[in-house]
Amino acid sequence: MTQSTTLRIANHLAGSAVGVPTVERRNPADPADLVAVTPASDAAAVADAVTAAEGAQPGWAALPAPARGAVLMDAAEILRGRHEVVARDLTREEGKTLAEARGEVRRAIDVLRYFGAAGWRLGGQTFPSATPDTTVHTRLEPMGVAGLITPWNFPIAIPAWKMAPALVSGNSVVIKPAELTPVSVRHLTTALVEAGLPPGVLNVVHGKGSVVGEALVADPRVAAVSFTGSTGVGNRIRETVERRHGRVQLEMGGKNAVVVLDDADVKEAAGLAAAGGFGLTGQACTASSRIICTPGVHDAFVEALAEQAARYRPGDGLAAGTAMGPVVSASQLETDVAAVERARAEGATVVAGGEAPDGLFLAPTVLAGVGPGHSSARDEIFGPVVAVLPAEGLDEAISLVNDSAYGLAASICTRDLAAAQRFVARVRAGVVKVNRPTTGLDLNVPFGGVKDSSTNTFREQGPTAVEFFTWSKSVYLGW
Repeated sequence: MTQSTTLRIANHLAGSAVGVPTVERRNPADPADLVAVTPASDAAAVADAVTAAEGAQPGWAALPAPARGAVLMDAAEILRGRHEVVARDLTREEGKTLAEARGEVRRAIDVLRYFGAAGWRLGGQTFPSATPDTTVHTRLEPMGVAGLITPWNFPIAIPAWKMAPALVSGNSVVIKPAELTPVSVRHLTTALVEAGLPPGVLNVVHGKGSVVGEALVADPRVAAVSFTGSTGVGNRIRETVERRHGRVQLEMGGKNAVVVLDDADVKEAAGLAAAGGFGLTGQACTASSRIICTPGVHDAFVEALAEQAARYRPGDGLAAGTAMGPVVSASQLETDVAAVERARAEGATVVAGGEAPDGLFLAPTVLAGVGPGHSSARDEIFGPVVAVLPAEGLDEAISLVNDSAYGLAASICTRDLAAAQRFVARVRAGVVKVNRPTTGLDLNVPFGGVKDSSTNTFREQGPTAVEFFTWSKSVYLGW
């Protein structure tokens, strides 16, 4: 049993705690562990948050960009000093292993540092003018109030990589964290406030997406909305924001494939696929959920992947030696189990796992005999369920990768450089890897997908992340 403190978390509006916590969040590995209690906010709370953000934004934008960046850098140091506490709370609320939580907190720290340093590089460009005695340059102006809606699977990393470029660019922020994971955003907010972020620049409103989220995206004072979550919800947000001529950024679902060619090392490929499919309990938008094997390695790979699955025995993420944490919630477990049963009904063979014997712990699952039209090959499951499909060769494998509504991440395992280059050139995905898992991203590299995985406009992370949160003004100077 986990013995830890229950946090009563209010909304953070204009620098003050507002709202009565009533909604419980319990540890998915230990239902007796009450992790946090949060408010069930209404649309009025969102309106108050936007009002606070609107009032604070001009003063924040007036600060030099290096001064704004210094706040992020200081927040990173504060968070670094609390690394272990934050990681343990993250594991308690989301379920991932402590090692995975530590890595995610480290990622948030590094994101704050990266965009803090970007404050020294923000600026426009200078151009020659065809008009005599004239110079031309551009200025990057903040959008104004940024609305952020973040998911539960990376409860501190994703808020950090949305907040940081928004803040360093001079915007104020209203964020709606996922209902299942309120604690990590609380830690991030506390670090930023202690680092000197002025009241009203960052506002946090807890509550249901159907109430808080809808009010946030509908408010005409919110100039830019950045959302990570399901494709269905994302598309509805896009319609709402574009209808009022706001700017929208969506990162949504994925059905990511790994192609294993005959020349690949089967054990290495199985380890790579397992890390991408069972790591983080398969609860990542870049998880490896489809493995496409050519005939020479198919059977050996299925056997090797089943062996790998046995190493990811689920357990309490805080327990030493746990390789995979629980599924995040009862509803997500129900979705995962239903997907496995549907795969069986469609003719797939469950080679490993498939059962949830206790609590929210789903055994890592390997499905073989999967056809390209099967639901397990097409639908995002968002759990530790990996489907293996056959392909006659590289061309058919690439066709299968592209035969998807999604286009987020894809990988290939091969020693053939020419085959790898053909794969990279022809695959329709925003992230393409060779001999690496589909999961795992560098924070200094742009991230996003195509098709139903993204708006495929403004990328997150990397040097271009600030583009979504700024607009360019062209200035002509004559003398």
